[in-house]
Amino acid sequence: MSAKPNTKRQPRTNVEEKTESPTEEAPPMMMGPSNHIYVGKKPVMSYAMSALIQLSQAGEVNIKARGLAISRAVDVAEIVTKRLGNGTFTVKNVNISTEQVKSTETGEMRNVSSIEILVGK
Repeated sequence: MSAKPNTKRQPRTNVEEKTESPTEEAPPMMMGPSNHIYVGKKPVMSYAMSALIQLSQAGEVNIKARGLAISRAVDVAEIVTKRLGNGTFTVKNVNISTEQVKSTETGEMRNVSSIEILVGK
């Protein structure tokens, strides 16, 4: 009678985890300059804190969003300028546009609204 090899995978520990650079397999929207923040589905305060950190390092941050996340991006900019920045930071520029995106369901091109908000000192 031979023993079966253990086929269960052991959970990774912090030492064994592979650290990947952000450009290896990041989605195309995630790659870009370090002072850009792409707003998605996370809570507003996580983006606001990230923006505040970028502002303290770079002096400017570009908050970007598409579609339904536009209102969340505006909230982030307002929180940073009014509540967290204590009047230190202002909105320097707002750019709204329309991007054409290929639908994953039908394969057709769709128009999606987008916004870029530049916040700085």
